[in-house]
This record gives sequence, C-alpha cells and structure tokens, in this order.
Amino acid sequence: MLNSMRKHGITLAVFAAVTTGLTAVVYTLTKTTIAHQAALQQKTLLDQVVPPEHYDNDMQSECFVVSDPALGNGAPHRLYLARKNGQPVAAALETTAPDGYSGAIQLLVGADFNGTVLGVRVVEHHETPGLGDKIELRIADWITLFSGKKIAGPDDPKWAVKKDGGMFDQFTGATITPRAVVNAVRRTALYMETLPSTLSTLPICGASE
Repeated sequence: MLNSMRKHGITLAVFAAVTTGLTAVVYTLTKTTIAHQAALQQKTLLDQVVPPEHYDNDMQSECFVVSDPALGNGAPHRLYLARKNGQPVAAALETTAPDGYSGAIQLLVGADFNGTVLGVRVVEHHETPGLGDKIELRIADWITLFSGKKIAGPDDPKWAVKKDGGMFDQFTGATITPRAVVNAVRRTALYMETLPSTLSTLPICGASE
C-alpha cells in the first residue's frame, strides 16, 4: 500500500514538473509574439482616434499618466502624445464615462489642443445588448460621429444628445448611454485644451503606475 502511494506520488510529482517546464517553455517562446500583437492592436486603436496624418512620432513611446476629475474619476489615465515636426499637436487619452446605464464606460478620446475631437472609441462597457451597445463600432457607426467635431467652450449647447437640444443622436429606448458618452467626450476634450502648459511635468507611464 505504501509503495503504491509512493509510486503514485512520484508519478504526480514528475508530471507536475514536466507540465511546469512545458508551460515555461511555451511562455518563453510566445511572449515576444504576444507582446508584438498587443502593440499592433494598440497602434491600430491609436490610429483610429488620432489619424496618422496628424503626427509623425511614435505615440506608443510617448505615454504619460494624468489624473483629473474631468476624466470621470480620480484614477490614473494614460495619455499618448502626438507630435508633428517635434511639436505636440494632439493626444489620445483614456477617459471614463462613470454614468453609463450599466456602469462605467471606458473610452479612448483623440483630440487636438484646440477643442477638435479627432476620434473616439469605446474600450470597455457593460451596456445592454441591442440598446446601449450601439456605442461599440462593431455594432454601429455612432461613435464615429465625434470625429472632426469642435467644442466651443464648456457651455457649448451642441455638445449634448438631441433630446437635450444637442447635435448627437440618442438611441431608441436608450438615451442614458449616449448621453454619458457625449458628456465624457466633452469633458475630456475641454481638459485636453489645458494640457500643453503641463506636458513637461507629466509622469511617464511605468514610472508612477
């Protein structure tokens, strides 16, 4: 009995060691590929909110951390800086719409520093399928309506859904979701107008995360 238990124990130990070793080998062989694919996906997303013709630097390598209530909460948000001929011209900024119908909606907003939104994409949400999920590009093109829109100050009445007198469509049976996104993009674009004077003081990604 003891010999049998000992034999099975040794077998399990060897199996565990081999499995652990194989996992380590697979991770080592694939981590570079995984990291490369993740970087490509991030580059694609950045180019959707800040079109490539607007910049000539490597935005992914110019990542900074900002925190401000205008971004929906007090959490740190990443900012990717776009430069043209060495000069800061725009940025892609993570932001949060805290008042979605089913919770916070995470966004990536691209804008220049003069109040013009270049693009917006939803990064994460929990909105109701068939209603609020129209903020997602694979469901509808509503999110693309922000591209090229300029905001004329914090009291610009156009920056609201049509039900509130603004220029953005709401969804049938779901006004809360688009209202939350419009308000978040408005706040973020206004905040980005204040950034040029503080860019040199922003912590670099990784240094404060």
